[in-house]
Amino acid sequence: MADQLDRTLDYARLKRQLEVVRAVMLSASICGAWLTLEELAKITGYPPASISADLRHLRKSRYGAYLVEKRRRGNRASGLWEYRVAAGKENAA
Repeated sequence: MADQLDRTLDYARLKRQLEVVRAVMLSASICGAWLTLEELAKITGYPPASISADLRHLRKSRYGAYLVEKRRRGNRASGLWEYRVAAGKENAA
């Protein structure tokens, strides 16, 4: 199947993407900024769906057990969410 991930081809790219998303989110959190998936996509150049997956990964112990906060932005009926990442208990200084 051509549409499956190939670990040898995709691992480095996906790892780099996760590192970029983590770095951007931690930098934004330092100044108290919350970012939507669309804003993150504009900053990183990665698609929103991939960024959403990265944010889920960051919660996992193997990726640092970060605290990923989520809240609604603007009109509650719009369904727009924004995110912020902070160090979790596994990576707190």
